Amino acid sequence: MQKRTFPILAIALLVSSAASTKAGRFTAVSAATGNVEGVISFTGTPPKMKPIDMAKEPTCAKQHATPVMTEAVGVRPGNTLEDVVVYVSAGDMGPPATKTVIYDQKGCQYIPHVAALEVNEPMEIQNHDQTSHNIHPMAKANPEWNKSQPPGSPPLKVTYEKAEFIPVKCNVHPWMHGYFAVLGTSHYSVSDDDGKFSLKGLAPGKYTLTAWQEKFGTQTAEVTVTSGGTAKANFTFKATPY
Repeated sequence: MQKRTFPILAIALLVSSAASTKAGRFTAVSAATGNVEGVISFTGTPPKMKPIDMAKEPTCAKQHATPVMTEAVGVRPGNTLEDVVVYVSAGDMGPPATKTVIYDQKGCQYIPHVAALEVNEPMEIQNHDQTSHNIHPMAKANPEWNKSQPPGSPPLKVTYEKAEFIPVKCNVHPWMHGYFAVLGTSHYSVSDDDGKFSLKGLAPGKYTLTAWQEKFGTQTAEVTVTSGGTAKANFTFKATPY
């Protein structure tokens, strides 16, 4: 009996080790995961976004057939909101990120307006315009910096060691604004132009989700993820003009 149980015990130990925590992270060994889906909406009167005058930068202005609007509140049809970051704030935080996040400057806009990334996840900031930019992430928990990026220059490569929401501006073009959402989890999503978000590949269990919007603040929701299931979590912000 002892000879038969030893291999089983060894396998159990290996599985336990593979699923152990490392730096507060959980690495799931089971492929039996679930998802969370939802929609971000609002009630009330949202602020009106204003057209941006890019006349001082003709190379950018000519890239837009119609004037670009400010993007602090992305109101969409059906009273939904885009560019809302939804992430796991309690529960299995997922494996460390391995990909590189791309943040672009094109047409004197930041694309995407909100870039979500994980702590220590590499980011490359690109300039596809024919003019220089001076990108300035105004971090508080992380070091603050600003760097010039002439046209045709290589991407700026950066990482952040602490989680925070960092406003970004261009010191050359004052209308350029965006955000870096630096998160302590790989389970995150940014709502699309229909206000929808999706978190995939979550291990079964209970989670706290946080939704963040740059003007309307945060909300939280509790969800339970089951193996092969899709939990629903909708968020509704109270929109107020400003």
